[in-house]
Amino acid sequence: MSTFLSYVGRFSARFRWVVIVAWLVIFAALIAVFAAGSSSGSSAKAETSIPETGASLALERMNDEFPAAADADGATLQLVFHPESGDVTDPGITTEITRVVSEAADLPGVQSTSNPLDPAHPYVSEDLTLAVATLSYGELTEDEQKEFYDAALNVQENAPPALGVELGGNLAPLGAPAPGPGEGIGVIIAFIVLALTFGSLLAAGANLLIAVLGVGVGLMGILAYGSLVPIDDNSIILASMLGLAVGIDYSLFILSRFKNELRSGRTVNDAVARATGTAGTAVVFAGLTVIVALVALLVANLSFVTEMGIAAAFAVLVSVLLALTLLPALMRFLGYRVLSKKQRMALERGELWTEGQKQKRGIMRGWGSFVVNRPIVSLFAGVLILVVAALPMLSMKTAFNVPGGADPSSTERAAYNLVLDEFGGVQSPLIVLAEGEGIAAETATIEGDLATLDGAQQVMPAEVSMDGDVARIIVVPEAGPIDDATKDLVHEIRDDADAASGVHLEVTGETAIGIDQDEQLMQALIKYVIVIVVISILLMILLFRSLLIPVVATIGFLLSVGASFGASVAVFQWGWLDPLIAAPQGDPMMSLLPLLLVGVLFGLAMDYQVFLVSRIQEMHRKGMSPKQAIREGFARSGPVLVAAATIMIVVFAGFATSDFAVGASIAFGLMAGVAADAFIVRLVLMPAVLSVLGKSAWWIPKWLDRILPDVDVEGHSLDVKTPDSTATPASPGAPETRSQPALIG
Repeated sequence: MSTFLSYVGRFSARFRWVVIVAWLVIFAALIAVFAAGSSSGSSAKAETSIPETGASLALERMNDEFPAAADADGATLQLVFHPESGDVTDPGITTEITRVVSEAADLPGVQSTSNPLDPAHPYVSEDLTLAVATLSYGELTEDEQKEFYDAALNVQENAPPALGVELGGNLAPLGAPAPGPGEGIGVIIAFIVLALTFGSLLAAGANLLIAVLGVGVGLMGILAYGSLVPIDDNSIILASMLGLAVGIDYSLFILSRFKNELRSGRTVNDAVARATGTAGTAVVFAGLTVIVALVALLVANLSFVTEMGIAAAFAVLVSVLLALTLLPALMRFLGYRVLSKKQRMALERGELWTEGQKQKRGIMRGWGSFVVNRPIVSLFAGVLILVVAALPMLSMKTAFNVPGGADPSSTERAAYNLVLDEFGGVQSPLIVLAEGEGIAAETATIEGDLATLDGAQQVMPAEVSMDGDVARIIVVPEAGPIDDATKDLVHEIRDDADAASGVHLEVTGETAIGIDQDEQLMQALIKYVIVIVVISILLMILLFRSLLIPVVATIGFLLSVGASFGASVAVFQWGWLDPLIAAPQGDPMMSLLPLLLVGVLFGLAMDYQVFLVSRIQEMHRKGMSPKQAIREGFARSGPVLVAAATIMIVVFAGFATSDFAVGASIAFGLMAGVAADAFIVRLVLMPAVLSVLGKSAWWIPKWLDRILPDVDVEGHSLDVKTPDSTATPASPGAPETRSQPALIG
């Protein structure tokens, strides 16, 4: 592969204008597809489908047997009145409530309005401190939902403060908010880290340019597809943040190798080919690993999860392709200007950098020596930190949807909680379907049995189907839909589903479906972790030709995932960083979050493992002792790994400042996971374990060594198949020849 990629790099450098034009044509074509699809005016939305569960099947059955109930579903809003003093029956308060309800009845889109003080149909709490008016809209488009919600919100905001009016219901703002300044600040900090790493603003700019173009092309491809087939907003968020992060990292690895090749005296074209063949091979391996991890999300058997994984995988693929083609073209344009002034002057004096020369003592060499000399202490301290960080995970709670909206401080959540406190789970009732011949005669008994269950507040009279074999019973739980008591109630009904002879019970409704979705995602997480562990071990056996290193690396990955989960719980469930994180906190974690964190962090962890340990492996293969190889490999790859991880962290930190809870929680989890994996697992635990294991770390059965293909990350094949084009450097501006490199590319 190294030889092939070196040819790709050399071709891209030689025909750089062709490569640039080709990518511009691809970008323009994707824009054209997106524009054409958008002009069709399709307003279809992506669906979050779950494979057939008990609740979803029962819902289909209910819709068949009770079509009127299915047709009754539509958008509604509730004006919840909670006066600051007095009760809702006081004459003055009654007058104001009636006036506000009358004003709401004239809002655009409102089909009907219920007056909570109507004696025929009152909706007032027992203590007379709460009244609820319902605004019914019917089926609405997305644009109508936003327009009508804003109009109702205006009524709520202009109501007399003494009424304590809150606005709730299932008609709420949709979609993700516009990007905030945090994302831009993250990119700026990433540029500063790149400039410090390279010592060249041009090199930093080229690196960031490739990453931004990768995000642009990747997102345009996803949006072009989304203009034809609806996709979820979360797919775009994940693809953008991951595409930007890996795009910066992959270009960083290749550019760093390009600089070293120039400093060793190679011509620009040869340095481009060599960097693409060596670092490019590691980028391909790391990128394919991320792609495999993301595509493997299909094992969850959840369409919207698979969609997110494939979208993010496409963004990563674009980043890899740009790093292997467009970046070599830019490197040819930049030439020796990617080097710092000091490095260019040294090259002019004929001071060549060689791969085998001993590195100057620096922070990374000192840190590597400390870990190698004290491996047991380092290992214990690193594991202790990760375990402590993971402890909050023990209290992790998840929910597929949070009732009352994503923001605990919103008027929507306030309205939901007020109704929940006074009327129980009336906003999220359970629907029990009872099936059996002559079910009408059994409904009274069934209703009585349901009413005796713990957690059941009220049981509505049954509605019997036309054929008399199915009954529909509404059960109002005492608690909310994500409360443990409600989950226990659902499971208890299912456990006794066939207790009565000839009668079978099923539980459905929004609450039961949400419970099933949450449980299914947790089951999918277990399957996915098993798949990821197997993939991790197999890929690293292939790459490092070792049995122990893959096991150690995989255990380290699991520790970093645990730390990511723990940090996410502490912040988004416990609210530890409420002053710093703008997104809503205090709710259970999104059910989807653990699954996504495992997939993305696995790919990123493999990146760091490849770039660090492959360098140590290279030093070991050159005859160094295990500890010497760790020190040298650490000193050479450590600075680049630190820069790459720092860039990842600041990019994800920028996204974590978003007001959008889903995007912020994903970004923060990735930020914490990257910090744990790069700075503790790879820079502490891995060298410590390698130091303890010594030569046994690289042991592999001879029969397995013979049958494994050679990935050749170090580019040994290039030493054999291409000449070593080095020479005494020329003065700036001299023309490039095979024997004399030019300092201006």
